[in-house]
Amino acid sequence: MLSGLDHLVITVTDISRAVDFYSRVLGLDVRYRDRDRVDLVLGDLALRLHWTDTDVSPKAATPTPGSLDLCLRSLLPLDEVKRHLEALDVEIELGPVPRQGATGEIESLYLRDPDGNLLEISRPLKSSSD
Repeated sequence: MLSGLDHLVITVTDISRAVDFYSRVLGLDVRYRDRDRVDLVLGDLALRLHWTDTDVSPKAATPTPGSLDLCLRSLLPLDEVKRHLEALDVEIELGPVPRQGATGEIESLYLRDPDGNLLEISRPLKSSSD
């Protein structure tokens, strides 16, 4: 019945600050929709930023900044991602550490966006036969 995810809403307290973080730190493309909504493009998925006090309707029953826990796949090896984050003075909360992803074993590192949302950046672990 379903085929995938189109967009995911992230509630933020400051859209400009969130746009800066997600574009500068994570390299996402930005598409402005209106004053209250901005899309951060990730392949064929949009991470849609909504301002906390948006009039957009319908919306989640309790849109709360900092309540999201999101795992993103990295094209780059995590040691390169880690060096990039360190160069930007972005605190890494944990990792790289082994984890289980949707399709198998991954390694992940964890950080937080400006609103405290937990972001996991992951890469598939190579098997010993590779």
